[in-house]
Amino acid sequence: MNASALPRGNVNLLELSVGGMTCASCVARVEKALLKVPGVEAASINLATETATLTAPREVLDAAVAAVRKAGYEASEKRESPREEPTVAIRRDTLVLAAAALLTAPLVVPMVAGLFGVHWMLPAWLQWLLATPVQFLVGARFYRAAWKALAARAGNMDLLVAIGTSAAYGLSVYLALAGETAHLYFEASAVVITLVRTGKWLEERAKRQTTEAIRALSALRPETARVLENGVERVVPIAAVKVGDLVVVLPGERVPVDGEVAQGSSHVDESLVTGEGLPVAKNPGGRLTGGSVNGEGRLVARTVAVGAESTLARIIRAVESAQAAKAPIQRLVDRVSEVFVPAVVGIALVTLLGWGLFNGNWEAAILNAVAVLVIACPCALGLATPTAVMAGTGVAARHGILIKDAEALEIAHRTRVVAFDKTGTLTEGKPSLVEVVAPVAGRDEAMRLATAVQRGSGHPLARAVLEAAQGGFVPVPDATDLRTVAGRGVEAVIKGRRIAVASRRWVAELAIAGAPRLEADADRLESRGLTVSWLVEIAPEPRALALLAFGDALKPQSAGAVARLRALGLRTVIVTGDNRGAGEAAGRELGVDEVHAEVLPEDKAAVVAGLRSAHGAVAMVGDGINDAPALAAADIGIAMGTGTDVAMHTAGITLMRGDPSLVADALDISRRTHAKIRQNLFWAFVYNVVGVPLAALGLLSPVIAGAAMALSSVSVVSNALLLRRWKAGAAGGRD
Repeated sequence: MNASALPRGNVNLLELSVGGMTCASCVARVEKALLKVPGVEAASINLATETATLTAPREVLDAAVAAVRKAGYEASEKRESPREEPTVAIRRDTLVLAAAALLTAPLVVPMVAGLFGVHWMLPAWLQWLLATPVQFLVGARFYRAAWKALAARAGNMDLLVAIGTSAAYGLSVYLALAGETAHLYFEASAVVITLVRTGKWLEERAKRQTTEAIRALSALRPETARVLENGVERVVPIAAVKVGDLVVVLPGERVPVDGEVAQGSSHVDESLVTGEGLPVAKNPGGRLTGGSVNGEGRLVARTVAVGAESTLARIIRAVESAQAAKAPIQRLVDRVSEVFVPAVVGIALVTLLGWGLFNGNWEAAILNAVAVLVIACPCALGLATPTAVMAGTGVAARHGILIKDAEALEIAHRTRVVAFDKTGTLTEGKPSLVEVVAPVAGRDEAMRLATAVQRGSGHPLARAVLEAAQGGFVPVPDATDLRTVAGRGVEAVIKGRRIAVASRRWVAELAIAGAPRLEADADRLESRGLTVSWLVEIAPEPRALALLAFGDALKPQSAGAVARLRALGLRTVIVTGDNRGAGEAAGRELGVDEVHAEVLPEDKAAVVAGLRSAHGAVAMVGDGINDAPALAAADIGIAMGTGTDVAMHTAGITLMRGDPSLVADALDISRRTHAKIRQNLFWAFVYNVVGVPLAALGLLSPVIAGAAMALSSVSVVSNALLLRRWKAGAAGGRD
């Protein structure tokens, strides 16, 4: 995303790349600096992605960059996600680390030899010669960052390392000049710097693995497209393709744009976009998603979306947004980090004075204070949450589950009830007209009137009527003044008569004459699990004309999806606008715990609220515009990606294919990710809670403290990366 201004109401989400952050204290300081910028309503900093996300107007971007730089960090507009790893920086860091290791190794050898009873020492001048480049060249980054922190009157990890290693190095220089050669600590300062740099190097390598999902998705975007104009194919840059253009996709090629098949048939591999494992058959009228791979046939597609509006671009934005956002549990880390560095410096000072004044051993005092400063580096604390969120959202995206933000990820694990819309979510969403009961109008007349009224509607039941009419070649009269009444039906004027295809509720509200005579037939049809619409004349003579009964098969995965959710200890509910007979028939077949039928769209939110008060956090699963209020009202909304854009924008989680079994997968990855966050925070705190007192008591040398500090960061990131082993369908366990 470019400086990524993503509209959200009257404000934008602006993204900055922030360099130089090393720990949770850095994150807190950058966030505090940004919140002081006029116009910035909110700021969230992600240490793992080195990204700042601001809720602010675009005009404040320059001021925000200046504020971050004033706080002592690098800042710039966030560029588009890189398609290749920054190999130059990686090679440079590797060479620096190798040089540090080569210089430090001779200093460590005597220390290791002493463990085996071999006592010898390098000359003081040689120790100084080896340690100095490590201290001031390899360790230069710590001095630069520490100076910036001091200039901003704040503290960070680099300040702790710089103070600690400088004290050990300075003490060694003093002792060497005084003629002392038996107790020098050049190896302590050199080893600490090398270990910290090693930890950061490993940490960076591991962090890059957590962003593999973004890089993999970005790599799916073809650079060119084969556009068909006047029968001639020509290859053009992808940016030159416009909506409406015809694009040719040859066998084996990646689909360059979102489109609709105009000519040809083939199978398309959508696994990297939707997580669908098997190739999907595509025929004229079928939708193509940019980034998927064409199989055996030549396809000609009419472009329906390009650039930022394409499905792939929206997926990338969603994953980036989730990985850049701050989880609610991070607030605990923020509060701790604000006082962490000052507290550690205070403990180190008390350690120094305690050992020096009361024990008289200033040499030991300095070394113990150095150990306190080194082991307390709060890298792990800052990485605990964002690395787990990045790994969790990344693996979810690869399986066709898009998690909108870190808050959605954290809330989802608390779910106790899963409420499903029925049509299009648990059913195929492709109802067919099964039976027409028309004692008043006659079947042919009923079909003509129903087809005329439904011709302007996009509702699945309307499409079923139109398909049935085409099969029977029914001549259709003209209809005017078409009007849809949400949750009730659709009406139109046909040759002076106002005709409606209505729900049972609307028929009762209109008090249509003759309706009671069809009640028994309606009950019979609904008891079979069919959806019944009433064909009625509203004016000039209000009367019931016919019943239209529709069948909509349950998806093959629905029963298994409900069973998996119940195995996870969750309550399952159907909330549908369909009639009670159809809703309860589906509920019995699937084994759900509760069915709410004949619920109007505006009332679904109230049903969700009732479920929450009775049972706890509610996840609502839906796919249509009428589900949007319920998705918004639920603790976590889960939208089928095969549904409408409105549902997807309202939901916290989007399933990229219409498979209800992904609901259990989404909740499972949420639980696992939250567990990783808790584990990481536990270990990050334990390292410090245990390590700092041991160092203050003189039980940890600076070398061991440096190794423990590096290990804490690497272990936290590595633990988060275990999430990448997660497989769909494994709900129930934990890593």
